[in-house]
Amino acid sequence: MSNKLAAVELADVFNAHLSPEAQQEQQIAIFDLVEDNVFKPAAFADQGPFKLKLNEHEGKLVFEIAPVEGEEKPYFLLISLSTFKGPLAEYFDICTAYNDAIHTASAARIESIDMARRGVHNDVAELLMDRLEGKVDTDLNTARRLITLLFALYLGRKDTLT
Repeated sequence: MSNKLAAVELADVFNAHLSPEAQQEQQIAIFDLVEDNVFKPAAFADQGPFKLKLNEHEGKLVFEIAPVEGEEKPYFLLISLSTFKGPLAEYFDICTAYNDAIHTASAARIESIDMARRGVHNDVAELLMDRLEGKVDTDLNTARRLITLLFALYLGRKDTLT
């Protein structure tokens, strides 16, 4: 058995307000996530690989997890999105600064902003890992890719997340 994700699906709410470019980034993140990840849900010890559907419901990020094979009912894990509102807002601001800098700033300035952007991305990924502790074991790279997908939800809902 493999402790990894074999399939990832996003509810429509994740791309309802995204540009075609952002939707393409989202698809790349899903591809990268499926290609290389560590995902060990405690509810399904040694029953992988797994399929994951991400959704949002009443201010909660919903992980619907099930083994790819078999008839197991899915395990639902809910995490408050309010936990991520501030860190994702910070990530949004630094991504905006990075995109603005690409057109006008020096290479050194762009590199500096990019390093800060990656640092904030890591911080948010570590926050996700903390929220998943005891429920789903994962690594930093997998958490980073999941945050990339969560950021898409944030972009469409940033004004309404509580």
